Amino acid sequence: MTHASAASGPDYAHELALVARGFVRVAGVDEVGRGPLCGPVTAAAVVLDPDRIPEGLNDSKALSHKRRAGLEQLIKDSADWCVAHASVEEIDELNILQASHLAMCRAIAGLRRPADFVLVDGNRLPRDLTLPAETLVKGDARSVSIAAASILAKEERDRLMVDLAQQYPGYGWEKNAGYPTKDHLEALRNLGVTPVHRRSFRPVHNILCQANSVSG
Repeated sequence: MTHASAASGPDYAHELALVARGFVRVAGVDEVGRGPLCGPVTAAAVVLDPDRIPEGLNDSKALSHKRRAGLEQLIKDSADWCVAHASVEEIDELNILQASHLAMCRAIAGLRRPADFVLVDGNRLPRDLTLPAETLVKGDARSVSIAAASILAKEERDRLMVDLAQQYPGYGWEKNAGYPTKDHLEALRNLGVTPVHRRSFRPVHNILCQANSVSG
């Protein structure tokens, strides 16, 4: 097995350094869905088997859908993993940062065996995380464990948004995954706000305010 060099993508160096410090089960954690106007925020936690790391792991945004789908299955077959969500209601109640951290904590808690250490993508640790942890900015491009988590989270959330698109047609979620694209914003104005839109997000909030002022 070869580990990717830093130049060609994420590697296993951060994990190996932690193993050298005595941490055996290092989990990579990432979330997807902070920017969309609807749907949950989704996080994944992955503890890779160092002897069975799938080739080609990378930041999910750098991979084609077909490549992500293939890697998703390889990760699920070879690693300890969990995908978890925080709901639209939790996003509106807590704010998107805290909700994404809640989803991360749920994913970590859902691993088959507890992690010893957590590598978190980004620059802020979830405040409720009780395990030893550190952040990695652009971690999905630096750590294969975080890259694997980014792939699982994105694939799971994209499937969920395709399902929601069938329940609420016209918004294009099967293509835009709920992000505020021109088509989505136009549909929001024409079709209105659905139960799965995030009411605390400005474009949705503004449309609800306009609707209330008209009805009032």
